[in-house]
Amino acid sequence: MYKIKTRSKRLLADTLTPVSIFLRLRDQYKYSVILESADYHAMQNSFSYIACDPIASIVIDNDEVKTEYPDGTSEEFRLENRKDAVKTLRDFAAKFEPEATEHGFITNGLFGHMTYDSVEYFEDIEIQEKSEETAIPSLIYRVYRYVVAVNHFKDELHILEHSYFKGGQEVKPVENGLETIELFVNTPKLSHRQFKVTSEEQSNLNDEEMREIIETCKKHCHRGDVFQIVPSRRFSKTFEGDDFNVYRALRSINPSPYLFYFDGGDYHIFGSSPEKQIHIQDDMAEIHPIAGTFRRSGDDERDAELAKQLDADPKESAEHVMLVDLARNDLSRSSDKVKVEVFKEVQFYSHVIHLVSKVTGRMTHGTNPLQLVADTFPAGTLSGAPKHMAMSIINRLEPTNRSIYGGAIGFMDFKGNFNHAIAIRTFLSKNNTLFYQAGMGVVDKSNTESEMAEVGNKLGALRDAMKRAEEL
Repeated sequence: MYKIKTRSKRLLADTLTPVSIFLRLRDQYKYSVILESADYHAMQNSFSYIACDPIASIVIDNDEVKTEYPDGTSEEFRLENRKDAVKTLRDFAAKFEPEATEHGFITNGLFGHMTYDSVEYFEDIEIQEKSEETAIPSLIYRVYRYVVAVNHFKDELHILEHSYFKGGQEVKPVENGLETIELFVNTPKLSHRQFKVTSEEQSNLNDEEMREIIETCKKHCHRGDVFQIVPSRRFSKTFEGDDFNVYRALRSINPSPYLFYFDGGDYHIFGSSPEKQIHIQDDMAEIHPIAGTFRRSGDDERDAELAKQLDADPKESAEHVMLVDLARNDLSRSSDKVKVEVFKEVQFYSHVIHLVSKVTGRMTHGTNPLQLVADTFPAGTLSGAPKHMAMSIINRLEPTNRSIYGGAIGFMDFKGNFNHAIAIRTFLSKNNTLFYQAGMGVVDKSNTESEMAEVGNKLGALRDAMKRAEEL
């Protein structure tokens, strides 16, 4: 057990931004991460977080587990049963005991991601072998020495320095660490590195191959194999320079409840996601299914009319109802008192209009919160219904594995409270190549050309971000 003691300092942040702070810290500390939100109307979304200087980590990949701890010790072992991954992750988190704090926001925990392909650890399904160009760890979470929490409501920030103790002795002590971070925070650095796309857009499928997949999915729906299925298409462009400029452009073009940039070392994940995977706080869990999409016109009056049409569209409404029911069923596996608190609300984003609902459930007593994460992963909006059959069909039809697309990225604390975004509207940056992907909800009555267009609508902000990044 590692006991954690925390020093903190509060500063005025009216002249600072999370991006400017992150730009300085990422140059000093490898594997830094930033989590932001453009949804400030709720107090829990009014904070941005930057974590740097990892001191412990867990990686689960290819059935192998690798852990590193603050005192420098490490473990490597193979999972005898893939389903043990949930307990293994929970056991790792339980090795840390933070001291009580008066702060009402995130101060410390595990920051990381799980790929779509990690569903192998939660369900009885085999995912095709990883595509080498997008191969990253299935699950990776890190514990950090420093966390900077920016309160946008109050224009203030908190710098938190965490010291780790084992057997009463501090491990890997650092002198004046908090003061060093304060110096970096107060002298933010602007990025002078440029970004430039160096190739035309490539895809893992051509248009005709994508149409054939959609038609095959429609046949599965017509036969009753599935009610709905979400095939996807991946694109890529090579680049040179600083991919963080793309993140900066994307967060401006497409502000969303979940904004993130994760430094994985030899890869980066960054995006602007509108949809949470699941949020667990104490014994309450919530999912916000997003299903139903129209492209925005750019004219407010026209968009208002489109929103009414979206709400009344029978195909989009049927798809939405189906995935709300799937969210209810997923939550019911480890929860009771499951209910739909908000149903089919119209929400506007930079390039699209979505239908959004809110489904909540109270976890049954004694439930491992991460088991509830496993029960609801991946989101039905990224797979289809019934989920297992839909994923099996996707696995056969798509020529490459999904990697981070459709996975989840975010934060969990040492007790299992959990808040992750679904990795959509997201880039994977690896070997000077940006990979980005989007899917479409196919049902029996789908119009193939409309589904083809939906992918372009969803990726509009990402393509615009790459163009704008070249001007920064």
